[in-house]
Amino acid sequence: MQATVRIFDPATRSGSVFLDDGTEIPFEAAAFDAGPLRLLRSGQRVNIVMDGDDVTYVTLSTFPVPG
Repeated sequence: MQATVRIFDPATRSGSVFLDDGTEIPFEAAAFDAGPLRLLRSGQRVNIVMDGDDVTYVTLSTFPVPG
């Protein structure tokens, strides 16, 4: 699923994204750490993987999602 980074805190490695319908979804450090990223910036397009209401994986939209 694609989303846009709303905010990212590099100190806590957590933040939130906007889905295309405008819904804001927070993510924790574990979701960020699961991917290959070092930093995110507001406005970046990302792919996210969700388990229920929780984001479990965040990566740039140009990187593959684990399958």
